[in-house]
Amino acid sequence: MSIANTLSVNIQKKIGRQRLRKFFLGSIPFLILITVWHLNEVFNWLAPVFIPKVSEVWEAFFILQEDCEGFSAAIVLDQSCMMSTHILSSVGRVLLASLIGLPAGIALGIFAGMSRPISKVLEPIGIFANSISGIAWIPLAIVWFGVGWMTTLFIMLNTIFWLMFFNAMLGVRSIAKVYEQSVLTMGGSRWDVITNVYLPGAMPSIISGMRMSMGFGWRALIAAEMIGGDSGLGFMIFSSASEFKIEEVFLGVIIISIIFLATDRYCLIPLEKWTIHRWGLVWKPH
Repeated sequence: MSIANTLSVNIQKKIGRQRLRKFFLGSIPFLILITVWHLNEVFNWLAPVFIPKVSEVWEAFFILQEDCEGFSAAIVLDQSCMMSTHILSSVGRVLLASLIGLPAGIALGIFAGMSRPISKVLEPIGIFANSISGIAWIPLAIVWFGVGWMTTLFIMLNTIFWLMFFNAMLGVRSIAKVYEQSVLTMGGSRWDVITNVYLPGAMPSIISGMRMSMGFGWRALIAAEMIGGDSGLGFMIFSSASEFKIEEVFLGVIIISIIFLATDRYCLIPLEKWTIHRWGLVWKPH
């Protein structure tokens, strides 16, 4: 085996050990939490009405699915018991709001940040909109759109768009004007400035805004589904709480956490790392 192949194998083994170590360290808080949860069941520190048994939460998922297996598709959509329906409903709203809000926020934020006077005028508006975006709009959204998809989508878009817009605008404003002037001096167009200066220069701020938008967007979605939704995980949690089904409430909270954790770890964090390597902020071995 050549020296190059030996080094490659050693590097791969080292990376594998690092990933395993990172996974183990990240799992420790959750293992401790589950252990304490199980000890509460053994020693009965808090009654099941406050904290249900681990087994009851685990069984609740299958019970919710089995309760709707015999219904037709039309009836299932009207049932509050089907777990997969609520999961798909919430995830669908997040995807739809992200597909609309993220590109719109990035594009308008970049164009607003390209002009210093305009960005200074719009910055207070972004701060004002971010302070009230999300669940503060729920009562008005219910009056305007009623209970259902439009209300939850409106709340999500308010949260995602304004956070994305504000971060993109600040990212562009942080770029020195000399880079723009250099591209224009060398004969570049405004589009060249956008694609080669503003977009890559603002990308770290854009990615940070994207992670914030998704986090706050999930919170706003769950609150909107609780109050103004007719399906989704938030609606399921609210319905279960009104019927004192604490195990289903815990199940809903856990599923929300797992979905966002997976989204952040397997979509947003890799995108952030790619951005850092792509624009030369760190050295990446080949």
